[in-house]
Amino acid sequence: MIHLSYLIRFVEEDAPFGDVTSEAVIPEELNAKAVIIAKQEGIIAGVEEVKALFEHFGVKVEVRKRDGEAVKRGDVLLELEGNARAILLVERTALNVMGRMSGIATEVRKLVGKAKAINPRIRVAGTRKTLLKPIDKRAILIGGGEPHRFSLSDAVLIKDNHLALVPLEEAIRRAKAFSVYTVVEVEVETLEDAIKAARAGADVVMLDNMKPGEIAEVLEALKREGLRERVKIEVSGGITPGNITEYAKLDIDVISLGYLTHSVRNFDVSLDIVGRL
Repeated sequence: MIHLSYLIRFVEEDAPFGDVTSEAVIPEELNAKAVIIAKQEGIIAGVEEVKALFEHFGVKVEVRKRDGEAVKRGDVLLELEGNARAILLVERTALNVMGRMSGIATEVRKLVGKAKAINPRIRVAGTRKTLLKPIDKRAILIGGGEPHRFSLSDAVLIKDNHLALVPLEEAIRRAKAFSVYTVVEVEVETLEDAIKAARAGADVVMLDNMKPGEIAEVLEALKREGLRERVKIEVSGGITPGNITEYAKLDIDVISLGYLTHSVRNFDVSLDIVGRL
């Protein structure tokens, strides 16, 4: 689960000086019962995070659907009992967290299913193209995808701007010498650089913004040179739900998509007060 302190910051941002509407309108000691309901079909995520948030503010929570479960419109996800003001204070943050995480998890599950139906050993991964990494990376995992590296500290990924300053082979040599425990991945855009990277000892070669036909040529060249089994092949750039199956047909290991987080559609959930206690 995401650390509670990270989640509480969203509530503090939403109500820096309290919830003035609830404080003005709702009696301080009034208790209420509420439910959080799915308004569409999909994969639910963020249940544990929302449960922890409400419990932090003294609200009792009964979980009806677990993270990663398929849900349909109208399903009750959580039942809440507690101070009415506390429920309303957390409401919007809880729905935002669950809506975003479920939107990502739902799309990941669809794309993983599409890709694995063609290539059962392939993995679908996200990228770092998000400012909400704890939320988005966990949602990807719940959906059945790979989070990729969480931060710049996690793994070596040599990109075009690194290579604008240091030659490819030297960059790989330096990275391998830096630590024997760190995976070294290199982003390349041509067949020639893919061969160079594999020969230089890269652990992962990312083929960036290549069409399926170009990737097939790279794979054949790596096989001819006896290099294919020495590296993992990741493809990225321009991959969408509409063309992911064309890439999954290839002899690759990972498909990574920034689309999973930078183009997410929020999953529709609502919180309804169902009575006073």
